[in-house]
Amino acid sequence: MGHWNRIKIAKCQILITNFLVLLLGLSTATMAVVTHFGDHFTVIGRVPLEKNPYEAMHYWVFYMGIGLAGLLSLGAALSTIATVREAHGLMAAGFLCFALSFCILVQVAFWRFYNPTQVEDAVLDTYDLVYDQAMKSPSSSWWQELAIIQDTDCLQSIRNFLWTHYSIASTLTCISLALTVYAMMLCAFLWFAIHSYCGLDRKGRYTLTPRARACQPQEPSLFRWTQGGLVPQCPPEAHTSTNYSTPL
Repeated sequence: MGHWNRIKIAKCQILITNFLVLLLGLSTATMAVVTHFGDHFTVIGRVPLEKNPYEAMHYWVFYMGIGLAGLLSLGAALSTIATVREAHGLMAAGFLCFALSFCILVQVAFWRFYNPTQVEDAVLDTYDLVYDQAMKSPSSSWWQELAIIQDTDCLQSIRNFLWTHYSIASTLTCISLALTVYAMMLCAFLWFAIHSYCGLDRKGRYTLTPRARACQPQEPSLFRWTQGGLVPQCPPEAHTSTNYSTPL
């Protein structure tokens, strides 16, 4: 398979991968919004405790999810534009976004593996604190808080909902890791392919590198396809040899 065919296949693959990454970014953003504004989570997060065990985690998950969705979408958009325009600067920026997304996903996977019940423990601890306050002060407003929580969720419902949420989050994390690694590989391959044949002048416009100036392609493309493979079209004088004479 010729080098030009490999580049065409890589371009098609990265466009498809970017489309999937955009869908993944949208799913991640939706998951973050549901986690932050859903009744099952806000009823626990808004409990007016002096030290709410779940409140800090509630905001951390939301901002992390929105940031990750933004990085995935930005990386997909930049690499798509770079693929169409054959711009190695934008391709490098897309690679950087995917690399940052990969680092965040690795941290999430590490946290999920070593602390599988941290969110559930925080929710249940908050519920226990509200229950204790209600038992200590029967005439206080804590009974209303406890009633609101029980109307939205019982303990078994909390566990079932969190388990479903965990399963979806773990699936998105695994898919995101696979897609970001594959997208980084494609971005790196296309960056080297573009950078090998083109350079940038001071104004950011494409110019031929010194290595390729002697061989001008006849077609408006980085490569010219022939039956035998990729052959740069060189002027006849590029093939002339230089005779050296030995001084007497």
